Amino acid sequence: MPDAEVPARRADATRNRDQLLAVATRVFGSADAEPSMRAIAREAGVGIATLYRHFPTRESLVDAVYRDQVVRLTTGARELLGRLAPAAAMRGWMDLFGDWIATKNGMLDTLLAMIESGEIAHGATRAELLTAITTILDAGREAGDLRGDVLAEDVAASLIGIFTVAPRPGHEAQAGRLLDLLMDGLRPVVTSGRSSPSSG
Repeated sequence: MPDAEVPARRADATRNRDQLLAVATRVFGSADAEPSMRAIAREAGVGIATLYRHFPTRESLVDAVYRDQVVRLTTGARELLGRLAPAAAMRGWMDLFGDWIATKNGMLDTLLAMIESGEIAHGATRAELLTAITTILDAGREAGDLRGDVLAEDVAASLIGIFTVAPRPGHEAQAGRLLDLLMDGLRPVVTSGRSSPSSG
């Protein structure tokens, strides 16, 4: 086999894995209960052997989806800030967080077991997400369009509360309204043309 074919086959394998990961994320996000590996393979239009070749166990698939979503949240904060004002970036990031919560719901039993066994470091994930929120809050404080007295932990707790009472899928409209109300609370209070002291 010519050497040039090796990178091409590796690239194909990477694309196939990424496609399976995207399909699994979508299936987990729309499922009421944990879908079977066979259901995920069927949705992806591949045989179960192909899915197992890339992800030998359910745990390996859940781990890959979970880590991919966390990366999307952490890099998403910087990407959103790169093209939007901080307040708009925060609102967009909230939607990304909602997607992550919805995906977790479809793999919750496996995920909890992996966290319990130490296969997934939940504390490290929490720290990464709080750092992402802090990045946006700091930019908002500097720009003057987000309050300066808000803690990342409070934003995270509020988001978990919102997506608990208005879970996706099925409650997108209510979740959107609640997120907009939360954003109203994150913006500086303006009185007589000047921001209140809470804006920092």
